[in-house]
Amino acid sequence: MSEETSTAEEKKFQFPTAFTILFGLIILVAAATWVVPAGEYNREMNESLGREVPIPGTYHRVEGDQQGIADVFLAPIRGLYDPDTNEANAIDVAVFVLVIGGFLMVVTRTGAIDAGIGKVMTALRGQEKWMIPILMAFFAAGGTIYGMAEESLAFYALIIPVMLRAGYDSLTGVAVIMLGAGMGTLGSTINPFATVIAANAAGIPFTEGIVARFIILILGWLVCVAWVMRYAEGVKADPIRSLVYDMKADNEAHFLKGGTGGDTSEFTTTHKIVLVVFVASFALLIYGVSVLDWWMGEMSAMFLAASILVGVIARMGEHEFVDTFIDGAKDLLGVALIIGVARGIVVVMDAGKITDTILYWSEQAVSGLGTIAFINVMFWLEVALSFFVPSSSGLAVLTMPIMAPLADFSSVSRDAVVTAYQSANGLVNLVNPTFAVVMGGLAIGRVSYDKWLRFTWPLLLILTVLIMIVLSVSV
Repeated sequence: MSEETSTAEEKKFQFPTAFTILFGLIILVAAATWVVPAGEYNREMNESLGREVPIPGTYHRVEGDQQGIADVFLAPIRGLYDPDTNEANAIDVAVFVLVIGGFLMVVTRTGAIDAGIGKVMTALRGQEKWMIPILMAFFAAGGTIYGMAEESLAFYALIIPVMLRAGYDSLTGVAVIMLGAGMGTLGSTINPFATVIAANAAGIPFTEGIVARFIILILGWLVCVAWVMRYAEGVKADPIRSLVYDMKADNEAHFLKGGTGGDTSEFTTTHKIVLVVFVASFALLIYGVSVLDWWMGEMSAMFLAASILVGVIARMGEHEFVDTFIDGAKDLLGVALIIGVARGIVVVMDAGKITDTILYWSEQAVSGLGTIAFINVMFWLEVALSFFVPSSSGLAVLTMPIMAPLADFSSVSRDAVVTAYQSANGLVNLVNPTFAVVMGGLAIGRVSYDKWLRFTWPLLLILTVLIMIVLSVSV
């Protein structure tokens, strides 16, 4: 009876999805066009940015264009492309997301990643503690390169049994994956779902500010690894120190089931070749963007070709390959759609001519702040917004067109604003209850949310201080 009551209470309130939040914001912004005065800045070309930027002190009122119900429903469509002119807005980014989702699923389905990890674990037998930094480096690489998130959920069933066999606990397995991939995303360098989208929205190349992001990535990763290793070794020395000690016997029965403690399938020649193609694809991505002037179209084509190559190498049948690729694209369909919905907010603001008015008000609000105060206030604004819009891509296209121009008024480079955004979003998404990856990972690992907070809150403080120091130095 008490369980039924508890379940009923849990169902009374469910936090809205990012789609609902963003669509609600579209409605609010459309309503604001009837209240907020329309205005514009004069603009001039900034040669270093290669784009026009607003000129401080030139804001003036103009005739408004209030947005109605039809504009609200057209906003997500216009976020992807303009139906009046057929010009692309975020449709290229959405297509890229779908293609890379298919690519990742094809690689995962070959078993190459699982087998590679299993090979490393076998080699470290007797030195199990070094599995922690190696695995966290792997997941951090996934986070910083392509924003590994939902894909990480597949690894819990592999990693947790191995950690239990090594004398650790299920929380250690969860931390290795969640903090590894999360720290990689926090310190994104070329992540197309965070850094690239945000830089694109800010009007700058994504390579600008990459040094500061590398510093955050490396130092933050070291802190996370030290934190997890310290906890894991403490649990191994004294199991009572485990935060999930009360579930020790239950977890061992659930995850081990008398087996070997993980998937240690043979690391075949096919697996090796697939992993070479996997790594080479992202190396080619970096080269193509930085040297060949590639963008979303070329990158999508490259990952499509890489998907087919992996399918041929793994001897997938035509039906299996197509079904697998579609399954991967389907997994990221929500991300692709949310890009259009979030971009629709800016579309409505621009159409209603209130974007520059909000910029003007924001300019007045931060005009008295120095560069260091400005970038740290920007960081905390993004922290607050991340709780309501956990999607890195959704938050990027929602906030960057507004936040980035403010940097021009405060003599702060726009790449610092991009770094503040992605650091804030990544930090919050280590514990964000509105982020499905957090709640899904904790559920698979049988770790309650309150225990996860107890484990991570001191680490979050350390990472916050680190981020604020790097941001302050960078400006």
